[in-house]
Amino acid sequence: MTCIVGLEHDNGMVSIGGDSAGVNGSLDIRIRTDEKVFINGPMIFGFTSSFRMGQLLRYSLTIPEQLGSEKDDYKYMCTQFIDAVRKCLKDGGYATVKNGVDEGGFFLVGYRGKLYRVESDFQVGKSLTTFDACGCGESYALGAMAAGDAARSAKERIERALEIALKFSAGVAPPFFMLTSGEGKV
Repeated sequence: MTCIVGLEHDNGMVSIGGDSAGVNGSLDIRIRTDEKVFINGPMIFGFTSSFRMGQLLRYSLTIPEQLGSEKDDYKYMCTQFIDAVRKCLKDGGYATVKNGVDEGGFFLVGYRGKLYRVESDFQVGKSLTTFDACGCGESYALGAMAAGDAARSAKERIERALEIALKFSAGVAPPFFMLTSGEGKV
């Protein structure tokens, strides 16, 4: 289900765009009004996996303050931030435990001008590229971002990636929504 695409800007902002499909298995699709892209405190999110997970991240997650002495953003994301996410998803009844390992879902998160990808085992990834994607349309979106014109605006690049994912993935559907950190809805 879905396609979420994120892009880091040269000016320290992050844009994330997503579609509106809610897919049950491979046969049923609903177009949802609850957007998969949102801002919570100092972070911008785009999620796949489950609307329940997205609701918890949006409305229940309290973003922990990065300790003043902690200068390493990646370390903060892997520790304080992920600890808060795991607790939020457990408390909300979403996270599961399989073979003694916590499992959540997939989402992109932008923080302090950097884009991160959180996997279902709560690992935090940072791509060598300035963009990333997740969801069933991610391969198409990544190809579009890699092959796209870097001179285009973030909005144009993300919209094009989502359009290409729509063309080739049955789990992607408009309308598309995009936010940029610090700007609100684009």
